[in-house]
Amino acid sequence: MNKSMQNTTLVYIEKDSKYLMLHRTKKQNDYNHDKWIGIGGKFEETESPEECILREVKEETGLTLNEMEYRGIVTFVSDENFTEYMHIFWSDNFSGELIECDEGELEWVEKSRMNDLPHWKGDEIFLKLLELSVPFFSLKLVYEKGILLSAILNGKKLEIG
Repeated sequence: MNKSMQNTTLVYIEKDSKYLMLHRTKKQNDYNHDKWIGIGGKFEETESPEECILREVKEETGLTLNEMEYRGIVTFVSDENFTEYMHIFWSDNFSGELIECDEGELEWVEKSRMNDLPHWKGDEIFLKLLELSVPFFSLKLVYEKGILLSAILNGKKLEIG
């Protein structure tokens, strides 16, 4: 099977020990339907990761990132979809007012509640890396039928449970 590849960005915007999360509920045929994810999206032609995340945050939230940290890359592999290279950012320096998002509901979620919401299992790994301020990381997540089969961090296989 010939699957496509795509580059995307994802940012975790933090305020008062909460992340701004998007509950994906509004798009038809959404691979992330009903999941809670960070803010981001697909690259447009000629965009850098930084340009993409700045544009996506503005479009989806109305906010402007004043500063951000490029924290890692996640290679997301799925038997049902495509291979996605997610460029992961973190920020706690932003300005503006939230707008309504056409992809779902935006909500500030306590970091301690993140794993209680519907999400991709592999998100728990990179959220932990963000929380620990791990230096730039490369994480490969392999899914089959939506189930996380393997996780490889900086070339070393992780135990998943």
